[in-house]
Amino acid sequence: MAKTSSASSSARVEKAYAPAKSHYAALNVDTDAALRRLARIAISTHCWQGDDIRGFGAETALDGGLATTGNYPGRARNGDEMRADLDKVFSLVAGPHRVNLHAIYAETTGSCPDRDQLAPEHFARWIDWAKQNRLGMDFNGTFFSHPRAASGMTLASPDKAVREFWIAHGVACRRVAAAMGKAVGSPCVHNVWIPDGMKDVPADRLAPRQRLRDSLDRVFKQKISRDLVLDAVEGKLFGIGSESYVVGSHEFYFGYALANDKLVTIDTGHYHPTESPVDKVSSVMLFAKELLLHVSRGIRWDSDHAVVLDDELKALACELVRGNFLDRTHIGLDYFDASINRVAAWTIGLRAMQKALLQALLEPSRAAEAEAANDFTSRLAWQEENKSLPWPAVWDYFCLAHDVPVGDAWLTEIKRHERDVLSKRM
Repeated sequence: MAKTSSASSSARVEKAYAPAKSHYAALNVDTDAALRRLARIAISTHCWQGDDIRGFGAETALDGGLATTGNYPGRARNGDEMRADLDKVFSLVAGPHRVNLHAIYAETTGSCPDRDQLAPEHFARWIDWAKQNRLGMDFNGTFFSHPRAASGMTLASPDKAVREFWIAHGVACRRVAAAMGKAVGSPCVHNVWIPDGMKDVPADRLAPRQRLRDSLDRVFKQKISRDLVLDAVEGKLFGIGSESYVVGSHEFYFGYALANDKLVTIDTGHYHPTESPVDKVSSVMLFAKELLLHVSRGIRWDSDHAVVLDDELKALACELVRGNFLDRTHIGLDYFDASINRVAAWTIGLRAMQKALLQALLEPSRAAEAEAANDFTSRLAWQEENKSLPWPAVWDYFCLAHDVPVGDAWLTEIKRHERDVLSKRM
């Protein structure tokens, strides 16, 4: 019996699971197999939800087209506080876990080195914590919120000195990522996103992209085993201050990734509101070896709301399962909502992503079979019927089996953490 549930609630969950399992079995769906598969999917939790992307170095105003709204009390102010918050989150969510760091979360003693001088020892406490808790680790260079990014250009800057600084930062980040991958025994996904772009229409679109290509070639020049590091590149449609032109567009990075054997990153908030990233997955996977997903929730723009179980998230999970892409996809969350309890935002997003994956793993084949028979009426009918299947009973059983709170019991733990820990940070 799970420690997080009473004997009566455990019995209730188990009693509800039995008929749900039978219901799915009648549709040729093995719920136990789906639960075993879900339990192997690691979701990378982004550290920057915990402190509004402030980092632990010199206090610098957030820029690069990024914005955090809200001022909910209790944000993490240092590594120890952030790790305590993440420990709480991981106690409320089942499955293997990964933590995704930005370079600004380095922990140093004495003078803080600039970003071109970062080294593995500046992340030693993160690495020790990850090893102790059997966590995977992922990493990102931080090409924003820095005086040398004030012009809006970094790796694509026309200023050679600026480019050299950010190239050195990228090289340093790959060394950090390699140390992380070696320490935890799992490849570190190292993602590159830069804010480079222009507010108004440029006269020359090509030259900045040529500079970016050449800078990336130098960042990735050192050969590092894929057993240690998986390099990924991430595009964007627009940002605040780069409304008219983004150097690292989706097309640019897709071409660069394929030509240089890198992962393509799809951030679900980086597209036009009427453009679904779900439709891009199968096209990318026909040509790319692996995919990195940054799962966010944009409302009208790349607003990075906490992920919830909406239709878009369910469709994304279904695409991964239907295409048999799970083993080639690295899933990470990417949002920063400071208007609500930050630990709750993490928990809500992780559990929503798992719920979406579970629904996808439980999806019967009836709609696909109808489509194969050109019976589009039945396809639509089955797609609608699937929405009423008893997946919540299977989800509760998954939580019970992995000793994490069932239903809304996790919220009680969050409120206790807020009372005992977060409130004392104000």
